[in-house]
Amino acid sequence: MADGSSLDIAPGDDGALRWRRIDGTTGKLTHGQNDVWTSTAGWTPRPDGKDVSFTDCAKGGITFGGMAGQRIHFDVQEVEFKGEGGTRLVGRLILPEGKAKVPIVVLIHGSEHDSARIDDHMQRQLPAEGVGAFVYDKRGTGGSDGTYTQDYSVLANDAVAAVKEARALAGARAGRVGFRGGSQGGWVAPLAATRTRVDFVMVGYGLAISPLEEDREAVAFQLRLKGYDQATIDKAWEISDAIGLILSSQLTQGYEQLDAARNKYRNEPWYKDVRGDFSYLVLPYSADEVREKGKAFMFHTPWHYDSMAVLRKLTTPQLWMLGEDDIDAPSGETLRRLKSLQAQGLPITTALFPHAEHGMTEFQLQADGSRLSTRYSEGYMRMTIDYALGQWHAPYGASQVSYPRPAPGPAKTAQTP
Repeated sequence: MADGSSLDIAPGDDGALRWRRIDGTTGKLTHGQNDVWTSTAGWTPRPDGKDVSFTDCAKGGITFGGMAGQRIHFDVQEVEFKGEGGTRLVGRLILPEGKAKVPIVVLIHGSEHDSARIDDHMQRQLPAEGVGAFVYDKRGTGGSDGTYTQDYSVLANDAVAAVKEARALAGARAGRVGFRGGSQGGWVAPLAATRTRVDFVMVGYGLAISPLEEDREAVAFQLRLKGYDQATIDKAWEISDAIGLILSSQLTQGYEQLDAARNKYRNEPWYKDVRGDFSYLVLPYSADEVREKGKAFMFHTPWHYDSMAVLRKLTTPQLWMLGEDDIDAPSGETLRRLKSLQAQGLPITTALFPHAEHGMTEFQLQADGSRLSTRYSEGYMRMTIDYALGQWHAPYGASQVSYPRPAPGPAKTAQTP
C-alpha cells in the first residue's frame, strides 16, 4: 500500500472477499454498484467505511479506503511430493522476489477438510513481510490424494516430507526453516519436529493436552462462563467422559454410562448448556443413532495422545500463541503445562492474547450469549513474522509473554526468545 504496509485480499464466503492486515484488522468485501466493493468490520454486518476498487487483474492495482496499492509479486513454485506411504500431496512454495536467503515457514493445517492452498492466508501474508511460506493440502483434502485422517503420526510424517520439499525447492535461498501449526496442528507440528531438523516451531491456539482432555476442559470452561460451580462441572464431566469412552473405543463402549448420566441429569438446569468440543455432537442421539452416525467421524484420532511426552524431549525453540477466551480449545491447562516445561529449562515461549478465542480472533457478545468475531488480535501476526525472522520486538499488542528460563535480559530483546 502507499503507506508501506501490506494488505491481503482473499476468497471469502458466498462470492465475497476478505481483506486482512498485519495489525489484525479484517473485513468482508461485498460487490456493489460500479465495481466498488463495500467492507463490513470483521465478521459483523457493521459497515466500516472502507470501499474498495480494483484495476484489471493484469495491472494489479487497488484502492482501499482511499489509499492506493499495487500487487506484490512473489516467486511461486507449485509442486507434487510424496507423504507417508507414497501418498501424492500437492503444495506451493511462496518466497519474496529476489535471490536473498529468507526464513521459510511450513504451514501445518488444523482439522479442517478444506484446501489449505486456497484458504490459508498466511501463505501470502508471510512473504509480503519477508518470510517464505510452504503450504500444502493435507491428505484427503484439496488436490492431495489419500484419505482424510486425524492420525497425528501420519500427519507428522507428511509434514516431515513437506519441510524436506520446501528446503529442496528453496535451495540456496532457504534460511531458517520451521513449522507453524494451528489448532490440531499444535499436536502435529511438535511431533514432526522430533522427526526432522527444524529451527523453530510455532503453535497457534493449540493444546498440550489430549483430545479427550480438550472436551473436558471445554465443558468446564463453557459452564464457568455461565456461572456454574465446580460441583456442577463434576457432574457434567460424567457425560463428557462417557462420550469420550464411546469415541475412543471406536463406538463399542460407553453407551450404558452415557444413558445413566443422561437419565440422572437431563432435568438439571445446566444440562442444556453442556457443549464441550465434541460432546454436544453426541449428546442428543440414542445409542443406535450414535453407532450409525459416528462411523462418519472415525478418523483414527489418537484420543489419549500424550502431548507432554513429545514436548519433554523436544529441544527445538517453540512459540505458543494462545487465546485467553478460547471456548473450543481452552488454554488454561495447556498454559500451565507449558510453564512447567519452561521451568525445566526447555526453550518454550508462550504468549497469551486477552479476549481472544480459537483462531486468535477477538469478539463481541451477542444478546443470546453467542460470539461475533470482530478482528484478529493485535500483535499476533507480527509476532509470527518476527519469530520466523529470528527477531523479537515486544510488546506484541496486549499479549502476556512468558519466556524460557532463564528469561532474556535487556540486551536480548531483539532476538528470538
